[in-house]
Amino acid sequence: MTALSQEERDILATVRDFVDREVKPVVRDLEHENTYPEKLIEAMKQLGIFGLAIPEPYGDVKVSVPCYALITEELSRGWMSLAGAMGGHTVVSKLLVEFGTDEQRAKYLPRMATGELRATMALTEPGGGSDLQAMTTTATRNDDGSEYVVNGAKTWITNSRRSGLIALLCKTDPRAEPRHRGISILLVEPGPGFTVSKDLPKLGYKGVESCELSFDGYRATTDALLGGAEGRGFSQMMKGLETGRIQVASRALGVGRAAFEDALAYSQQRESFGVPIWKHQSVGNYLADMATKLTAARQLVLYAAERLEAGQRCDLEAGMAKLYASEAAMEIALNAMRIHGGYGYSTEFDVERYFRDAPLMIVGEGTNEIQRNVIASQLINRGGLD
Repeated sequence: MTALSQEERDILATVRDFVDREVKPVVRDLEHENTYPEKLIEAMKQLGIFGLAIPEPYGDVKVSVPCYALITEELSRGWMSLAGAMGGHTVVSKLLVEFGTDEQRAKYLPRMATGELRATMALTEPGGGSDLQAMTTTATRNDDGSEYVVNGAKTWITNSRRSGLIALLCKTDPRAEPRHRGISILLVEPGPGFTVSKDLPKLGYKGVESCELSFDGYRATTDALLGGAEGRGFSQMMKGLETGRIQVASRALGVGRAAFEDALAYSQQRESFGVPIWKHQSVGNYLADMATKLTAARQLVLYAAERLEAGQRCDLEAGMAKLYASEAAMEIALNAMRIHGGYGYSTEFDVERYFRDAPLMIVGEGTNEIQRNVIASQLINRGGLD
């Protein structure tokens, strides 16, 4: 394991205990009923999980990026949706810490650290997907320049119904060339002209909402502009997404680990032809491959996390971690179903949930096809691997 302070090890152990005692006994019923986990979210607030990326004087329990990744893995081992409930919140926290004005930090971060104020980010549009520069949501200054008037739509925005703050990626200069120079981030709070129109039905990732948002003449004062300067939103969000991709990779680790642990336990309990099924070579080979890929994925995630913690650029490394960990989680979840046989297809076992949750990490936070593009371009830019 990467080096953690004693305080970080204690926090990680507390989260692990929370998952085992409070999450695992209830997750199957909550997930199948698609019930928002109010009590679990409140417990996460008490544990300080929503303040993990917020330093003093605004927060109390900021941890290193590697510790954050391991905490995310633990939460996802219990229920991936819980990690999703704090994923976008953490990215917005990092955006405010790194790019926010003093006034913006003082206004939002103390309440975000306690979870009193929940935040998320709004990037994806119905017609845009991973091509963020093609967005059509605009924020235009009014006649006296005191406000932005926002029009447009976003989709697949997690936690947006319960968030009091949304980091909205939008165009403040639609005519700018290159396009990214016209993109900014507005810190949006609920108000007239802003509607959370509907919750989107999903294969997995139950319990937390993913919604469509619409902006129709929504007004935001100019001090809602992140950092106080237009045209910096794209680079700001790309920096935030380094954390986001490490977080999604860590979610994949948690899902893969849960699937592997269930398969390992089941293979020792279930017998066929007079022996535990792990002794059959085909099952043993599955277990060996699952454990190997899970271990390799964790090392990639921690490598990216350590670079980010050290202040180094890690878009290449975060992209690799997200790509490999998510693909590994999908394969591990499928093979866990194979090991369970018919029971793996039953809703009475957790394995089918892992199989439904794993694909999200392949298409979320930039599809894996996009990750491969990022990795290839960075290899060219850097002249190969460091």
